[in-house]
Amino acid sequence: MKGSVLIIDDEEKLRGLLAKIVSLEGFIVSESANAKAGLKKLEQEEFNVVLCDVKLPDANGIDLTKKIKEVSPSTEVIMLTAYGTIADGVKAIKNGAFDYITKGDDNDKILPLLYRAVDKSVLQQRLFRLEKKVNKQYNFDSIIGSSKQLQEAIILGKKVAATHATVLLLGETGTGKEVFAQAIHYASNRSNKNYVAVNCSALGKEILESELFGHKAGAYTGAHKDTKGLFEEANGGTIFLDEIGEMNLELQAKLLRVLETNEFLKVGDSKPTRVDVRVIAATNRNLLKESEMEQFRSDLYYRLAVFQIQLPPLRERPKDIEPIANYFLALFAAKVNKPVQEMSPDFLEKLKTYSWKGNIRELKNMMERMVILSDNAILTSGDLPFEIKNSSFSNSASFDLAEVEKQHIQKVLSYTKGNKTEAARLLNIGLTTLYRKLDEYKL
Repeated sequence: MKGSVLIIDDEEKLRGLLAKIVSLEGFIVSESANAKAGLKKLEQEEFNVVLCDVKLPDANGIDLTKKIKEVSPSTEVIMLTAYGTIADGVKAIKNGAFDYITKGDDNDKILPLLYRAVDKSVLQQRLFRLEKKVNKQYNFDSIIGSSKQLQEAIILGKKVAATHATVLLLGETGTGKEVFAQAIHYASNRSNKNYVAVNCSALGKEILESELFGHKAGAYTGAHKDTKGLFEEANGGTIFLDEIGEMNLELQAKLLRVLETNEFLKVGDSKPTRVDVRVIAATNRNLLKESEMEQFRSDLYYRLAVFQIQLPPLRERPKDIEPIANYFLALFAAKVNKPVQEMSPDFLEKLKTYSWKGNIRELKNMMERMVILSDNAILTSGDLPFEIKNSSFSNSASFDLAEVEKQHIQKVLSYTKGNKTEAARLLNIGLTTLYRKLDEYKL
């Protein structure tokens, strides 16, 4: 079958004749005598094309087009009328109709038009399925982990997704900051627009400026034509600026202007370009501390930090290691067609007590390597790389001085039930110093 067609027309003989012509071409055909019955069928079945009369006993076909597109966006509508007018044709197209033809005069046009409409409908259906798959892949439910720290970050992400606020994602390298950025974008009302990601540490100042904002022809040697930047590509959608802490101070000033005015100047241009872009930035640096040391613009920091989300390192959520490892195991086993199906208890125990300085990215790379090298159905601790197999690190302890200090402050605050004055006395430090450390450690 070549597609499905619904004919809505109150003239029974004409409707039957049209149904016969269309069905002989190999299309599946359904019929309705009025708008109400036609809409009911559209709610129950999927049709590629609706052939609809303009004058129906219970509705105007041109107005009905808008309702049809609301019920079934991928269905194309071809309007049929006995007395066509230019005004009606224009209105039909504005309401979403594929075309508008006159009965009798345009009979030879119906079948070629029908084929084109079906082709467009099929492409629309594929696009909707793809968008649905993408949305499912990048939504918050696809983020693996049930630890308290991660779930708190997800709750914040869902709340801010519904707004247009700028977001700053904080966390060590490999903690999944880009995954969060994608989830925020696809949970927002910008999800049908572009999501553009750029790593600010991967390019030099001049190249990054041109990449972000574009350039005019002749702006520099080799610039032979006007070029759009990533901010223009993301217009209406979201731009993700990874490793924002690596951005040059001069370029930071230009980014600040975009955030404050939604305008920027292309390289070599004197006329500003206006955009509507949501900015999500990410860093593994302490931007507040760097702004105090004048290594990062403080005005840009406060503009970016409208809404901050701290992503926990993998070592602080050991209960999430097993489900994440299982996910990568299944992914890579299918990818390389290996019979590896599970991990032994000793293998998992080693994963849970390893420090994972590279976080999820390091775990992912390790699991891919294990699957490629293994010829057995079960991964055991003997398969692990030397550094993991012989690691004596425990997640219950930390060898990082700052982490030890942070945990000690948390314990004292817990002991004083949040009384900062008493906590400062017990810690033998000034109250101002305590507040500074609370801010530094995001407590």
